[in-house]
Amino acid sequence: MSQKIKIYHNPACGTSRNTLELIRNAGQEPEVIEYLKTPPSKEELITLIEKSGLSVREAMRKNVEPYEKLELEQAHWTDEQLIDYMLEYPILINRPFVVTELGIKLCRPSELVLDILSAPQLHAFSKEDGEMIIDQDGNRIK
Repeated sequence: MSQKIKIYHNPACGTSRNTLELIRNAGQEPEVIEYLKTPPSKEELITLIEKSGLSVREAMRKNVEPYEKLELEQAHWTDEQLIDYMLEYPILINRPFVVTELGIKLCRPSELVLDILSAPQLHAFSKEDGEMIIDQDGNRIK
């Protein structure tokens, strides 16, 4: 049996919603973790960042109030300090992170999730903005 897919999801985010629907379009129902309500533990967050191949800064959202207010763009912050801020203010965690048996990815844009899904897409799929990602034969366009 394959490992359960997890998505660290924000239902208010279009990219996150598109990613979730691409997982479901592969016939899979992931474990949905609304990370703003249920933030990852420090260990989980470090694992998500390390295994996705990102730096701590690359895993942060920069266009949110705590980032500007805390002046997190300044170079003196250590990765440890930035992770502590991400745990204190989960809105700083970029999304959606997806965990599958094939790996962990920050799925921005949402079609990056296709790289870590083992099951094929079942139907045509367009993003909320109308951009077609999967054709009617289940083949990836982008």
